[in-house]
Amino acid sequence: MDKNTENGIENNYILAIESSCDETAASVVRNGREVLSNVIASQIALHTLYGGVVPEIASRRHIEKINQVICQALSEAGVGLRDITAIAVTYGPGLVGALLVGVSAAKAISFATGIPLVGVHHINGHISANYIEHNDLEPPFVCMVASGGHSHLVVVEDYGIYRLIGRTRDDAAGEAFDKVARAIGLGYPGGPKIDKLAREGNPDAIVFPRARVAENEYDFSFSGLKSAVLNYLNSCEMKGEAVCRADVAASFQRAVIDVCVEHSMAAVREFGYDRFAIAGGVASNSALRAAFEEACAAQGVKFYRPSPVYCTDNAAMIGAAGYYEFLRGVRHGYDLNAVPNLSL
Repeated sequence: MDKNTENGIENNYILAIESSCDETAASVVRNGREVLSNVIASQIALHTLYGGVVPEIASRRHIEKINQVICQALSEAGVGLRDITAIAVTYGPGLVGALLVGVSAAKAISFATGIPLVGVHHINGHISANYIEHNDLEPPFVCMVASGGHSHLVVVEDYGIYRLIGRTRDDAAGEAFDKVARAIGLGYPGGPKIDKLAREGNPDAIVFPRARVAENEYDFSFSGLKSAVLNYLNSCEMKGEAVCRADVAASFQRAVIDVCVEHSMAAVREFGYDRFAIAGGVASNSALRAAFEEACAAQGVKFYRPSPVYCTDNAAMIGAAGYYEFLRGVRHGYDLNAVPNLSL
């Protein structure tokens, strides 16, 4: 049987590639919602040695792994290139060297086979991760994207059509997590370690600031919060006072969550939508998920969140986004390039 036609229904198979930071990933997604394979070669152990992602090392590892993950993704999905409808690839934002590896691989396959090429915005991918496990989720809705490099509040007007209503003015939420984790001696990656340690602490033990931006109530600012944590730690050291790391982690985490929830629920009320979603690596934080679930229930809003594996960087989310971009008629030529500062 032709894999592209089943029970009279046309199937679209998207081969997706993601290499924007420190995960080399490939996936095959059918019709935007069904993940047939999701292969991720993580570099966390490698970059932990340096306390964070080293761009040049990340790029070299992508080169080593890209062909392996693509072949594995096709094999696990039980399809060949002849079955693929389109190739979707992240082309920004991200680390330029890392992005170039994925973009080059996608263009090479497209050139050799004639399969259409679809460039995908990384944030579009994160938002689209929600479609994978929630068949009832359709635009419009409000989405909070929180990751190591981004803190965005967006109105999803249609598939791939976004209105950015809030963004960070300085540090992203995930960046703040990593810096605070380093300051209290947890190391890299900071997000999961703070999430775990915070469960042992008192979130009300230390009052850290909740920053608000006067010019736009939906914008975020986490730099001051990070500085407040560092000042607290320095003050304790100067006074010879013991520091309870669990309390610091829990109090810091509560401050981030309070701001995210407050801004997001205000947007939901203003725009009148009854659906809200979260996305990005920070969206896997257990306390953040619980806080949003409670806030949405209180406002009568349906809450959507991807499973943790689809929150962090992966290619399945790029496949979901790429499918809807393909349906919208998006096609890219072989001049597609990496755009590290690509705007949403």
